[in-house]
Amino acid sequence: MTFGEKLREARREAGLSQEQFAEKMSVSRSAVAKWEAGKGLPDVNNLKVMARLLDVSVDYLLDEDEKLSFNETKEAIDLNSFEVSGKCRDKKDAACYARFSKADAIYPLIRRKRMSKVEWLVDLIAGPGIIQGADYLNNTSAYYLVEIGGKQLLAEVSADFIISRELASRVDPKKFDFGNYTFRKAAYQLV
Repeated sequence: MTFGEKLREARREAGLSQEQFAEKMSVSRSAVAKWEAGKGLPDVNNLKVMARLLDVSVDYLLDEDEKLSFNETKEAIDLNSFEVSGKCRDKKDAACYARFSKADAIYPLIRRKRMSKVEWLVDLIAGPGIIQGADYLNNTSAYYLVEIGGKQLLAEVSADFIISRELASRVDPKKFDFGNYTFRKAAYQLV
Protein backbone atom coordinates (compact mmCIF):
# COMPACT_ATOMS: atom_id res chain seq x y z
CA MET A 1 0.00 0.00 0.00
CA THR A 2 1.26 3.47 -0.80
CA PHE A 3 1.42 6.36 1.66
CA GLY A 4 -1.67 7.94 0.09
CA GLU A 5 -3.69 4.72 0.31
CA LYS A 6 -2.70 4.24 3.95
CA LEU A 7 -3.55 7.84 4.78
CA ARG A 8 -6.98 7.56 3.13
CA GLU A 9 -7.72 4.26 4.89
CA ALA A 10 -6.57 5.56 8.29
CA ARG A 11 -8.60 8.75 7.88
CA ARG A 12 -11.71 6.74 7.02
CA GLU A 13 -11.06 4.38 9.95
CA ALA A 14 -10.99 7.47 12.18
CA GLY A 15 -14.37 8.50 10.74
CA LEU A 16 -13.10 11.78 9.29
CA SER A 17 -13.87 13.40 5.96
CA GLN A 18 -11.01 15.06 4.08
CA GLU A 19 -12.37 18.42 5.19
CA GLN A 20 -12.61 17.43 8.87
CA PHE A 21 -9.14 15.90 8.79
CA ALA A 22 -7.69 19.00 7.10
CA GLU A 23 -9.26 21.22 9.76
CA LYS A 24 -7.77 19.14 12.59
CA MET A 25 -4.39 19.19 10.83
CA SER A 26 -4.60 22.96 10.15
CA VAL A 27 -3.99 22.43 6.44
CA SER A 28 -6.17 22.85 3.36
CA ARG A 29 -8.45 20.09 2.12
CA SER A 30 -6.58 20.21 -1.20
CA ALA A 31 -3.34 19.34 0.66
CA VAL A 32 -5.00 16.23 2.09
CA ALA A 33 -6.40 15.32 -1.35
CA LYS A 34 -2.92 15.78 -2.87
CA TRP A 35 -1.31 13.50 -0.24
CA GLU A 36 -3.99 10.83 -0.67
CA ALA A 37 -3.57 10.95 -4.46
CA GLY A 38 0.17 10.29 -4.06
CA LYS A 39 1.18 13.68 -5.43
CA GLY A 40 3.35 14.66 -2.50
CA LEU A 41 4.24 14.01 1.10
CA PRO A 42 3.62 16.15 4.17
CA ASP A 43 6.57 17.60 6.07
CA VAL A 44 7.92 15.84 9.17
CA ASN A 45 5.90 17.94 11.62
CA ASN A 46 2.67 17.24 9.76
CA LEU A 47 3.54 13.52 9.64
CA LYS A 48 3.90 13.44 13.43
CA VAL A 49 0.59 15.25 13.97
CA MET A 50 -1.11 13.04 11.39
CA ALA A 51 0.12 9.83 13.05
CA ARG A 52 -1.07 10.98 16.48
CA LEU A 53 -4.42 12.12 15.13
CA LEU A 54 -5.04 8.85 13.26
CA ASP A 55 -3.56 6.65 16.03
CA VAL A 56 -0.98 5.03 13.74
CA SER A 57 2.80 5.24 13.63
CA VAL A 58 4.80 7.38 11.23
CA ASP A 59 6.59 4.15 10.24
CA TYR A 60 3.28 2.59 9.27
CA LEU A 61 2.40 5.52 7.03
CA LEU A 62 5.79 5.62 5.30
CA ASP A 63 6.67 1.91 5.05
CA GLU A 64 5.10 0.58 1.85
CA ASP A 65 6.08 -3.01 2.75
CA GLU A 66 4.14 -2.95 6.03
CA LYS A 67 2.08 -6.11 6.41
CA LEU A 68 -0.13 -5.05 9.33
CA SER A 69 -3.62 -3.69 9.10
CA PHE A 70 -5.29 -1.65 11.83
CA ASN A 71 -7.10 -4.65 13.33
CA GLU A 72 -5.27 -5.61 16.53
CA THR A 73 -6.70 -7.25 19.62
CA LYS A 74 -5.05 -7.72 23.00
CA GLU A 75 -6.59 -10.13 25.46
CA ALA A 76 -5.40 -10.81 29.01
CA ILE A 77 -4.81 -14.50 29.80
CA ASP A 78 -3.63 -16.65 32.70
CA LEU A 79 -1.16 -18.95 30.96
CA ASN A 80 -1.24 -21.42 33.86
CA SER A 81 -4.94 -22.10 33.24
CA PHE A 82 -4.22 -23.88 29.94
CA GLU A 83 -3.55 -27.62 29.71
CA VAL A 84 -1.16 -29.14 27.18
CA SER A 85 -2.94 -31.76 25.05
CA GLY A 86 -3.20 -33.02 21.49
CA LYS A 87 -0.73 -31.37 19.12
CA CYS A 88 0.10 -28.61 21.64
CA ARG A 89 3.70 -28.80 22.86
CA ASP A 90 3.42 -26.21 25.64
CA LYS A 91 0.96 -23.88 27.40
CA LYS A 92 1.48 -21.11 24.83
CA ASP A 93 0.44 -23.54 22.08
CA ALA A 94 -2.59 -24.51 24.18
CA ALA A 95 -3.55 -20.85 24.72
CA CYS A 96 -3.32 -20.08 20.99
CA TYR A 97 -5.26 -23.24 20.10
CA ALA A 98 -8.00 -22.38 22.63
CA ARG A 99 -8.28 -18.77 21.40
CA PHE A 100 -8.40 -19.71 17.71
CA SER A 101 -10.20 -23.06 17.94
CA LYS A 102 -12.20 -22.32 14.76
CA ALA A 103 -9.10 -21.52 12.68
CA ASP A 104 -8.46 -23.18 9.34
CA ALA A 105 -4.74 -23.45 10.19
CA ILE A 106 -2.43 -22.48 13.05
CA TYR A 107 1.30 -22.50 12.28
CA PRO A 108 3.72 -22.12 15.20
CA LEU A 109 6.54 -19.82 14.09
CA ILE A 110 10.25 -19.57 14.75
CA ARG A 111 11.29 -15.92 15.11
CA ARG A 112 14.78 -14.78 14.13
CA LYS A 113 16.07 -11.23 14.39
CA ARG A 114 17.29 -9.76 11.11
CA MET A 115 20.64 -8.26 12.02
CA SER A 116 22.29 -5.19 10.60
CA LYS A 117 25.88 -5.49 9.34
CA VAL A 118 27.16 -4.04 12.63
CA GLU A 119 25.09 -6.49 14.71
CA TRP A 120 26.26 -9.35 12.51
CA LEU A 121 29.91 -8.33 13.02
CA VAL A 122 29.46 -7.97 16.80
CA ASP A 123 27.75 -11.36 16.89
CA LEU A 124 30.63 -12.92 14.95
CA ILE A 125 33.26 -11.42 17.26
CA ALA A 126 31.42 -11.88 20.58
CA GLY A 127 30.28 -15.37 19.77
CA PRO A 128 27.80 -16.68 17.24
CA GLY A 129 24.27 -16.55 18.59
CA ILE A 130 24.85 -13.92 21.29
CA ILE A 131 22.58 -11.30 19.72
CA GLN A 132 19.88 -13.85 18.84
CA GLY A 133 20.04 -15.22 22.40
CA ALA A 134 19.81 -11.75 23.93
CA ASP A 135 16.86 -10.96 21.68
CA TYR A 136 15.10 -14.14 22.76
CA LEU A 137 15.70 -13.39 26.46
CA ASN A 138 14.25 -9.92 25.91
CA ASN A 139 11.07 -11.35 24.31
CA THR A 140 10.02 -14.89 25.24
CA SER A 141 6.64 -14.70 23.51
CA ALA A 142 5.56 -17.46 21.14
CA TYR A 143 4.36 -16.48 17.66
CA TYR A 144 1.79 -18.10 15.39
CA LEU A 145 0.39 -17.53 11.92
CA VAL A 146 -3.37 -18.12 12.15
CA GLU A 147 -5.51 -18.54 9.03
CA ILE A 148 -9.19 -18.03 9.70
CA GLY A 149 -12.02 -17.10 7.35
CA GLY A 150 -9.70 -16.08 4.50
CA LYS A 151 -7.64 -13.81 6.76
CA GLN A 152 -4.19 -14.24 8.21
CA LEU A 153 -3.35 -13.13 11.74
CA LEU A 154 0.02 -12.86 13.43
CA ALA A 155 -0.62 -13.99 17.01
CA GLU A 156 1.78 -13.37 19.88
CA VAL A 157 1.30 -15.31 23.11
CA SER A 158 3.14 -14.08 26.20
CA ALA A 159 2.67 -15.08 29.85
CA ASP A 160 -0.04 -12.42 30.25
CA PHE A 161 -1.58 -11.65 26.85
CA ILE A 162 -2.58 -12.91 23.44
CA ILE A 163 -2.08 -10.16 20.88
CA SER A 164 -3.38 -10.81 17.38
CA ARG A 165 -2.84 -8.56 14.39
CA GLU A 166 -4.56 -8.98 11.06
CA LEU A 167 -2.10 -8.98 8.19
CA ALA A 168 -2.94 -6.57 5.38
CA SER A 169 -1.38 -8.81 2.75
CA ARG A 170 -0.99 -12.57 2.58
CA VAL A 171 2.31 -14.16 3.53
CA ASP A 172 3.78 -17.58 2.85
CA PRO A 173 3.68 -19.57 6.11
CA LYS A 174 7.01 -21.23 5.26
CA LYS A 175 8.97 -17.98 5.64
CA PHE A 176 8.18 -14.26 5.76
CA ASP A 177 9.68 -11.03 7.01
CA PHE A 178 7.85 -8.77 9.41
CA GLY A 179 9.47 -5.71 10.92
CA ASN A 180 12.97 -6.59 12.15
CA TYR A 181 12.25 -10.31 12.17
CA THR A 182 12.09 -13.28 9.86
CA PHE A 183 9.50 -15.89 10.75
CA ARG A 184 9.71 -19.53 9.66
CA LYS A 185 7.08 -22.22 10.09
CA ALA A 186 7.97 -24.69 12.85
CA ALA A 187 8.11 -28.43 12.11
CA TYR A 188 4.60 -28.99 13.48
CA GLN A 189 1.15 -27.48 13.02
CA LEU A 190 -1.64 -27.05 15.59
CA VAL A 191 -4.52 -27.17 13.07
